[in-house]
Amino acid sequence: MEAGKVYKVSFQPLNTSNFFASGHRIRIEVSSSNFPRFDRNLNTGGNNYDETAGVVAHNSVHHSAQYSSLVTLTVVKR
Repeated sequence: MEAGKVYKVSFQPLNTSNFFASGHRIRIEVSSSNFPRFDRNLNTGGNNYDETAGVVAHNSVHHSAQYSSLVTLTVVKR
């Protein structure tokens, strides 16, 4: 990916279930890594397995008329 360029990203979350009581809030976290579940990501664009120095990633979630964001949650009645 190129710095400063906007990309559309779609993903499917893992099968999971959470109970949210009245008044609870949810938070979406954006990260460049999920270590140790997946191999490290040094954000260099190279071979992560043989590199020693990483680059700090600056992630952004756009939420404007031009670049809208959407999170869809499935609700199961108790």
